[in-house]
Amino acid sequence: MVDLKQTLHNIAASIVDSPDEVVVVCEENDNCINLTLSVAPDDMGMVIGKGGRIAKAIRTVIKAAAAGSEKKVNVDIR
Repeated sequence: MVDLKQTLHNIAASIVDSPDEVVVVCEENDNCINLTLSVAPDDMGMVIGKGGRIAKAIRTVIKAAAAGSEKKVNVDIR
């Protein structure tokens, strides 16, 4: 299975100007995986994108990566 936490970290670090400040926290329940992405305040716009397009794309890629786990995946950006 793909390491979702590392995948999300790699995606976010490649987008932002301060990759050292990218933090991903993973909380796993019985049927749900919650990933929380934190970036520097100056990089928030780069991760969200115009109209939320980049954030939506990140969520789509992570959900596709988790397709084999049969668990629901939530990505929260803070």
